[in-house]
Amino acid sequence: MILVNTDYIPNKKIVKTLGIVKGNTIRAKHIGKDILSGLRHIVGGQMKEYEEMFTEARQFAVNEMVKEAEKLGANAIINIRFSTSAIMQGAAEMLVYGTAVVVEDEN
Repeated sequence: MILVNTDYIPNKKIVKTLGIVKGNTIRAKHIGKDILSGLRHIVGGQMKEYEEMFTEARQFAVNEMVKEAEKLGANAIINIRFSTSAIMQGAAEMLVYGTAVVVEDEN
């Protein structure tokens, strides 16, 4: 599966547009890691616990989007965008979406 955040793929032509596909997840860290991050917020520093949470959330959401595109018969997703929103303190939604397409090599 080809994944790009542009509306085209170099050396490929779009032969079919299948529609919008998306993947999302809502994640929260357990209370122990949330407390550690809270302390870092006070004294400053890298919040590794939340970086880890968002990395996991992005990968999960992308995998869900790819599964949806594969069900439609796509071999690429273009115009990929990411969005996040806070659900509550310590929990956030990660949404990824794009356009599922079928591409072929340009002749």
